[in-house]
Amino acid sequence: MKRPSHPPLPRSRAGLKPMPQSRGKAPLHDVPPSAWLLALEVRALWEFSALLPAWPLLNRAPRGDNHPVVVFPGLSANDLSTAPLRRYLQLLKHSACGWDQGFNFGPRPGVLDEAKDQLVRTCESTGRKVSLIGWSLGGIYARELAKEVPQMVRSVITLGTPFAGSHKSTHAWRLYELASGRSVEREAAGYDLPTAPPVPTTSIYSRTDGVVAWQGSIQSPSDKNPWTENIEVVASHVGLGFNPSAWWAIADRLALPEGEWKPFLRETRGRVHELIYPDPTRPA
Repeated sequence: MKRPSHPPLPRSRAGLKPMPQSRGKAPLHDVPPSAWLLALEVRALWEFSALLPAWPLLNRAPRGDNHPVVVFPGLSANDLSTAPLRRYLQLLKHSACGWDQGFNFGPRPGVLDEAKDQLVRTCESTGRKVSLIGWSLGGIYARELAKEVPQMVRSVITLGTPFAGSHKSTHAWRLYELASGRSVEREAAGYDLPTAPPVPTTSIYSRTDGVVAWQGSIQSPSDKNPWTENIEVVASHVGLGFNPSAWWAIADRLALPEGEWKPFLRETRGRVHELIYPDPTRPA
């Protein structure tokens, strides 16, 4: 099959190597969500149950062009956690698959290399660019992979991913260190996490996220990448991957024709639309 035409990859980006931190950035948000928001994470069960009544609307989402999509799970989760989302995307004519590495216990030796190999294999076997979706920590993988091989990535979508906050802006950092055996502060210092990859990048977040502070999921405007956006939904962190409004936003973004990116259209007609997709410009 014919491979997609892309500019050559610079030598310095030939592998998953740490990028130096950008200078002059605003201080990272370092306050985790409140205890009551953390307690409200139990509503993830309601979000999953809401998929059934929302199905008639979700089934009307724009269809895709069968391009490949890889979905990365969050910390301590595996492909089973993303199976409902992947099945939904397959019904919408996307060739969605999991990351095939079992439980995500952090970027232990070989994990990122295998993720990159999977991306390269998928791109070369299909002859098409790959979209990457990452839930929480999985979104860090998606963003960093897209920085390494942008010529093979069509778009990146993250769900509650803490790329713009310090390790203290999430309640999961201790679990990360326990699972990965690594210092999250030392590891994050080696990468420029806040900078978006040079491809269309969407961050889906919730101000009622009980695990990751929503401020840590906000992409700042960049002259170098005008194809970045933030989409707010009303969701828990654990329920983001099952949330009907998040699913619709993902479907809408993936259905964009390659090379024809445009911002997500937030419906403003009526109170219902405002509740589903709140105005991101309102004060915190």
